[in-house]
Amino acid sequence: MASAVKDLLDILDLETLEPNLFRGQSPQTGWQRVYGGQVIGQALVAAVRTVDASRSPHSMHAYFILPGDPKVPLIYDVDRIRDGKSFTTRRVTARQHGHPIFSMLVSFQEHEEGLDHQAEMPKVTPPEELAGESEMRTRLLPKMPEAVRRYYERERPIEMRPVEMDRYSGTKYPDGRFHLWFRTTGRLPDELAIHQCVLAYASDLTLLDASLARHGRTLFENEFMAASLDHALWLHRPFRADEWLLYAQDSPNLHGSRGLARGLIFTREGILVASVVQEGLVRQRRQP
Repeated sequence: MASAVKDLLDILDLETLEPNLFRGQSPQTGWQRVYGGQVIGQALVAAVRTVDASRSPHSMHAYFILPGDPKVPLIYDVDRIRDGKSFTTRRVTARQHGHPIFSMLVSFQEHEEGLDHQAEMPKVTPPEELAGESEMRTRLLPKMPEAVRRYYERERPIEMRPVEMDRYSGTKYPDGRFHLWFRTTGRLPDELAIHQCVLAYASDLTLLDASLARHGRTLFENEFMAASLDHALWLHRPFRADEWLLYAQDSPNLHGSRGLARGLIFTREGILVASVVQEGLVRQRRQP
């Protein structure tokens, strides 16, 4: 197993303090705040730990209240709101320094049979024909803010291959669509819950950046300050996060320094496994 993937699994492996109380750590990367996907993934782990394995998460809605401090552990408090015949509901609150910094509702369901349909997967270039990690670093690293550059210079648990690579060079996409292949850089255990928590972690990596695709801009530019405000994720079908997944993203709105972005996540066979919607702060820094 790649060391970065092992580190990711360690981050998601929370310490149990009490039956409904868990403690998570952050990697010491030099970032000023905790990556939002880490908090989403850890909160989902905390919720899963309190639910029978026969039920899987299908929906989660989260709000980022305060920036997380990477130097301090995160305490996850799970409220067992409801255990019904078919559905289970949990509320997870992450706290630091005595204050809530994040809140998420998660719904679980037992598997049921029924009618079935899904959106069609976009026809895009397959991952093998796209720029790999080394080419991406050569083209993108010089343009990144220092903190982001330090993150991308290290071994990372998630490999990403953008389809529309030229948008990082200023190309505008009038329809606002942005496609990205991603997977973990090493094999994961077989438990579905692990793959779901890893997808939750990865779902926050690039989604907000899609709000700038129409403008030929990117959050990698020093001019922008960005932060996730809320995040909604629906899990539809089983999948593996260590196999290529296509993240088809677009942004229907950007106004008041808030960007709304949404995404559909498919297996390479075209199976829709998840849907995501996020609103975040996309603020241009004032020039001196």
